[in-house]
Amino acid sequence: MNFQELLTPDGIVSLITLTFLEIVLGIDNIIFISIAANKLARKDQAKARNIGLLLAMFFRIILLFGISYIIAMQQPFTYISWGWLRAGISGQSLILFVGGLFLLYKATSEIHEKLEKQYHEDKPKTTASNKLNAVVIQIALINIVFSVDSILTAIGLTQVLSIMIAAVVISVLIMMGFSGPVGDFVNKHPSIQMLGMAFLIMIGFMLIAQAAHDADVSFFNSHVGEVPKGYLYFAIAFSLLVEVLNIKVRTKEVEA
Repeated sequence: MNFQELLTPDGIVSLITLTFLEIVLGIDNIIFISIAANKLARKDQAKARNIGLLLAMFFRIILLFGISYIIAMQQPFTYISWGWLRAGISGQSLILFVGGLFLLYKATSEIHEKLEKQYHEDKPKTTASNKLNAVVIQIALINIVFSVDSILTAIGLTQVLSIMIAAVVISVLIMMGFSGPVGDFVNKHPSIQMLGMAFLIMIGFMLIAQAAHDADVSFFNSHVGEVPKGYLYFAIAFSLLVEVLNIKVRTKEVEA
């Protein structure tokens, strides 16, 4: 691993570009971590967010040292050929599919808890340490999914390991700085919490569609296309902007 590559003009440009991309790709991770940490006591929320982001950094760095294994995961290990359904199942597509299902389950269960007040009252009480451990485990599981997707994107931009590691570390440190304000904003506004869970449902469907595309799934000779992530992130940003404007309007009405 040659860190001198970081000091070259090309290395600096690659580092800035990859760091920005890692932050953009980490938006869905921050949303999940903020919603998961929201179930904890206020004093434990910052700890859960920091642990979650440190786990994200840890998983990404470990995966970077196993780039050859990650690339091999893109190759199908089994095939399905049922006439009307064809697919080549790979390790990458399987991880994305399971991760998408987990996000769908997590988001819908959180929405159910928010809407059904008695569900909380009937639930058995758990200790703060058990809650923290459960949240950290959930964050760790979904970080595996997001890490694989993030590393594959990084490999497409540069092959220099030192640049990829530096970009991961810098992006996670930046996200740790913003995760607190984001988490507080989410906690303060229930409508943002519901919007965030809707985002998780969108991201879950996107992961499942991406898994189908990576596995080259075809129904009746019709292949599943790739979902452009730019459209998804634009929809998230636009929806969030509209809701922030709504919050400001409601605040002014209350003050008036």
